[in-house]
Amino acid sequence: MFTEGRLYSPVTTGRDGDVTVHLSDEHPGVHDPEYRARRNAIAALALDYRAGEPLPRIDYTDDEEQVWRIVSAELRRKHQEYACAEVLAAEQRLDLPTDHIPQLAEVTAKLVPLTGFRYVPAAGLVPLREFFGSFANRTFHSTQYIRHHSAPLYTPEPDAIHEIIGHANQLASPRFAAIYAEVGAAVQRLETDAALKFLADVFWFSMEFGVVRERGEIRCYGAGLLSSFGEIEEFRHARLRPLNIHQMGTATYDITHYQPILYCADSISQIEDVIGGFFAAMTDDTAAAELAAS
Repeated sequence: MFTEGRLYSPVTTGRDGDVTVHLSDEHPGVHDPEYRARRNAIAALALDYRAGEPLPRIDYTDDEEQVWRIVSAELRRKHQEYACAEVLAAEQRLDLPTDHIPQLAEVTAKLVPLTGFRYVPAAGLVPLREFFGSFANRTFHSTQYIRHHSAPLYTPEPDAIHEIIGHANQLASPRFAAIYAEVGAAVQRLETDAALKFLADVFWFSMEFGVVRERGEIRCYGAGLLSSFGEIEEFRHARLRPLNIHQMGTATYDITHYQPILYCADSISQIEDVIGGFFAAMTDDTAAAELAAS
């Protein structure tokens, strides 16, 4: 099952109000006190944010901006080779900057005219119900920190590169944005944790790690693939299965390794019909029926 908590470094607030991001021992920045202080400060800004306020602005360092420039250039080349046409068209319309890390306000200003989605800050892990449920209001919770400069093409956790280069380019497509909105509407109908986890797993194998056949080739549309320098190369070696809601919602998998099994659609229309259609009709009862059939 999908265990999103493993993806994010825990964030705590002490009695004195100090915010601490707890990096794992394997994190590239764990022994860099300057990086850790930056992570704490960025998380604190997100925790202080209240709806309706101006989005917090991050004064990114030269090292952080250089990471964005390196990764943006590399992923732009990868997208031309591996991303599906729907993503490439959305990416062109969104036109993210490659010379600097866009502020969340900048991303929002570009997205709203295209699909109505707006970004709000997240310190780290956002509870599943809040994260997915916010899609109904066309809101996306995004981290603002950047991976450590010593490993620009690697991150053990979702950072602004994943949230923006991965998800924003996806959300710039009206067809994909409509599926996100159906996810949010479904969450508002769900009451059980089991159904919520089932939804999250289907989302994982579609909007995070989905692939599609185009003109005889396998192309990616999932945000996790679009934002990962390593995984966007490896997905063509995965075992492909046709879209299957039951399998996608009940699969056991390791989020710390490249995905060995991916679910491949025959077209964007099939993604809309099968994935979007499932989210549009999903209830606690339909999820319970799928889980009972395991």
